[in-house]
Amino acid sequence: MRLAPEGRRQIILCTVVLGAAACLVGWWHWAAAIPFLLVWGWSISFFRDPERRPVDEVGVLLAPADGRIADITRLERYDALSGPAVRVGIFLSLFNVHINRAPCRSTVRAVEYRPGKFLAAMNPRAGEANESNRVVLETTDPMPGPVVVRQVAGIAARRIVCHATPGTTYEAGERFGMIKFGSRTELVVPLRENTAILVKLGDRVRAGLSPIVRQG
Repeated sequence: MRLAPEGRRQIILCTVVLGAAACLVGWWHWAAAIPFLLVWGWSISFFRDPERRPVDEVGVLLAPADGRIADITRLERYDALSGPAVRVGIFLSLFNVHINRAPCRSTVRAVEYRPGKFLAAMNPRAGEANESNRVVLETTDPMPGPVVVRQVAGIAARRIVCHATPGTTYEAGERFGMIKFGSRTELVVPLRENTAILVKLGDRVRAGLSPIVRQG
């Protein structure tokens, strides 16, 4: 199983602390060490980074994160897109893969970090109030653009990782960052007459694999 290099520090720390705790209580009784080993196993699996082979279909935007569709909102105007837009919010639980991926073939126009609160990612206000990182992507023709991916911290997520920099080019489904622990990722796209949302509330999606919006 491939592990995200961004989690190396946390993996080492968990291994040392939980390993020491398991040895200490295991000296008293072996069964007492099991909870510590289970938590250690979860901490390792949290940083899993599976290989995926996205299908780059013309006019289709892929999910930028694993998780559950938490909201689909039409916006009268979104400043980064200079017009009406539709926002699809994805909630990532503590058990999802937390790697963020590009929704389509694109080039980074801007990366904008904003400090904020740490409300629970399921809170409707989290998208606006929480610490976030906005990646504006110029799409490749004929996909209408630009599009935006927002990484939003949650109550348990205090570390947004983003490797995207202006001018960087990504293929559809290519990794660009992650959010450590429970969080939210949003895809915001221009709202056109032929914009079709391919998911509904509650749907489970996988980053780089699940089509969520079709333009044209």
